[in-house]
Amino acid sequence: MSQIQNPILPGFNPDPAICRKGEDIYIATSTFEWWPGVQIHHSRDLVHWRLLCRPLSRPEQLDLRGVEDSGGVWAPCLSYAHERFWLVYTNVQNKQGAFFDTPNYVVWAEDIEGPWSDPVALTRTGFDPSFFHDEDGRSWLTSMRWNHLPGSTKFDRIVLQEYDREEQKLIGPEYEIFHKAIGGTEGPHLLKRGDWYYLILAEGGTGWHHAITVARSKELMGPYEVHPENPILTSHGDPENPLQKSGHGGFVELPDGSWWTTHLCARPLPGTELNGKAGTGRCLLGRETGIQPLIWSEDDWPRLAHGGRFPRQQHQAPALPPCPWPDEQKAFDFLDGQIPDCLQSPRLPIDASWVEVEPDPGYLRMQGGGSPLNRFTQHLLARRITHWVTAAEVELDALPRHFQHEAGLRALYDSECWYQLGVTWDRDQATSESSAPGARVLRLSSMEDRNYAVDRDSQVRLKPGAVSLRFVIDHQVLTAWWRQADSDWQQMGPELDASKLSDEFGNNSSLNFTGSWYGIFAMDLCGDGFYADFKQLSFRDGPPEPTAYAEDPQN
Repeated sequence: MSQIQNPILPGFNPDPAICRKGEDIYIATSTFEWWPGVQIHHSRDLVHWRLLCRPLSRPEQLDLRGVEDSGGVWAPCLSYAHERFWLVYTNVQNKQGAFFDTPNYVVWAEDIEGPWSDPVALTRTGFDPSFFHDEDGRSWLTSMRWNHLPGSTKFDRIVLQEYDREEQKLIGPEYEIFHKAIGGTEGPHLLKRGDWYYLILAEGGTGWHHAITVARSKELMGPYEVHPENPILTSHGDPENPLQKSGHGGFVELPDGSWWTTHLCARPLPGTELNGKAGTGRCLLGRETGIQPLIWSEDDWPRLAHGGRFPRQQHQAPALPPCPWPDEQKAFDFLDGQIPDCLQSPRLPIDASWVEVEPDPGYLRMQGGGSPLNRFTQHLLARRITHWVTAAEVELDALPRHFQHEAGLRALYDSECWYQLGVTWDRDQATSESSAPGARVLRLSSMEDRNYAVDRDSQVRLKPGAVSLRFVIDHQVLTAWWRQADSDWQQMGPELDASKLSDEFGNNSSLNFTGSWYGIFAMDLCGDGFYADFKQLSFRDGPPEPTAYAEDPQN
């Protein structure tokens, strides 16, 4: 039998909501400030998964301009009922201090791949909304409610309100149906099984104490009794478990009659334990998606099929026909005229106003945009990092004419934490002509908690023509490499700390929720039309071939 290997969706794929239509199984995950919004993965056997679509792909559906890092789309919920797919989501506009600004929306489609409707505004009372479609044909919105008042429990209540599908609006009163099982109550999902309504919750905060809890009632409005063995899933108390932070998921019944729960999880890098505490560390790949089998006991409560409450990395796959998908494309020459589907942009819709592909002779042209801290017009296209040993490589050609022009390759967590190799202009290298070739340099720089640093000791003066850039990550170590023409690869600067590209690094780590990326960028702080042409972009899950390096990379 095939084996399920957790995480099933590696890399930044948190808050999984699972949905089934017939033989097809879908998982929707959060995308935060990254455009397009929401990732939907597809499987038919729980073993093989493919990225199918990102439904929030029009500016009318999602406005991310100005949202802070780790704001934007939180915890979407995907459901199928009444011959439609329904997607509800929050666009978090602010999450600082006492106040959270959390408008919620719903879109729908008859086909999972769209077209998806324009959004209908729902409540702003809190985040993590989900739809429940009852057996009587009525639909309900449930979410957590945020309490900003001083001295309050911020995670106030789980609330429920009816949604009129014909009128496309919420109707009737808002009902308070639940407070807490263990605290920090969010991520509510409702399901009906037999005579019981089950409320599946994320609790304990989305860190080391995270968990899935369950409550139930024979009446939709409650009262709800809590599971006698809550939490039913958590990593807390199992410090040797490679899947930490486990919690926030949803239940699904498969065609073979088996039940499963999704959950987010995170894998700490070995050797990065926080304050020497086992079961913690820096999670380079962010919060990922795992899945565990469930059973329903004689008392009508769900429990993990393998017993206890801790997740496992491997499970026997359900009795479903195997359904592998083609391998993900990881190398791009742009001859097809398409922007690769694996690439996303922070906050900015990807359109011809700033990026286009020229199929002949094959390159992606990116206009220079704002700085890496810009929350409106930062020009960056990036792919998730999904393995601890990985690499990204690109060839580019750019003619900067000013020190405020730069283009290149970036390894990043968010706008305030990154490393980059950039082609720029150095006036100290310039002759009397500001655009002289001698002024074009390759520079290694970094940003840590908004502290910007440039490694001028390893700066390289470039010859005319294209330059190839590469980042390599091997667990905690990140190295930068470059070459021109047919020369050997040369290392740029010292070994760097890749583990900083994680939720756990930085002054604001309690509000960091995303993951690490490789990206290509172009910056033009002058606004005078600077652009860069990118060619031969590739990603590798695993190290480059050893023969790709010079024997002495510093020569």
